Amino acid sequence: MAEVKPHSLPKSERLHSLTALRRLFNEGKSGFIYPFRYTLYAESSTSPSVEVLFSVPKRNHKRANKRNLLRRRTKEAYRLNKQALVSVAYTKGLGIDLALVYSAREELPFNTIQNAVCKILAEVSQHC
Repeated sequence: MAEVKPHSLPKSERLHSLTALRRLFNEGKSGFIYPFRYTLYAESSTSPSVEVLFSVPKRNHKRANKRNLLRRRTKEAYRLNKQALVSVAYTKGLGIDLALVYSAREELPFNTIQNAVCKILAEVSQHC
């Protein structure tokens, strides 16, 4: 795999495979840290990687501009704090798939979102 800059989020790190999505939601472990519901699937792999999916349901946020804002805030929080999870995946040789679903009905500030993402990444790192 090509070298990835530490604070970037290229397409290779985004979960988009339909089979991987089905496996993640059917066989993965899930949890909740306000305002996110997260689902995790980890397995040993010859090519370790971390792939992540961000979702903001239309059911809770009707306007697309609000969904996009919350999705951008979540991506930024993940991008800035992903190093711990990536290092665990590469040292243990794991392929980690992670889905972050924003489940709060109100729009929260970036600091709250970032704290929640940090807690989720720490929990996932410990689980692996």
